[in-house]
Amino acid sequence: MVKGVSRRVVVVQPDERGLFEQAIFLVRDYTVPRSEAVREACRIANGYLSARAARFRRRFAGWQVACAFALGLLAASAVWTAVLLICK
Repeated sequence: MVKGVSRRVVVVQPDERGLFEQAIFLVRDYTVPRSEAVREACRIANGYLSARAARFRRRFAGWQVACAFALGLLAASAVWTAVLLICK
């Protein structure tokens, strides 16, 4: 929620293939030069996109965890089957 009569804002609109349409930053300090505020807003927006892309890569690089889980499940079911056969 924006409080006050007026706020200084920086609107960042990335290229068309971006994840978001626009990012709106409310500038806290009025003494900051406009070029520095725009540069900082662009840096934050690009950092957000880079972090999101890194999470996406990590999620799909987890195939090793999925394979380990599948092998563990297979081993547990083999042991359970052997226990059931021995107990009969």
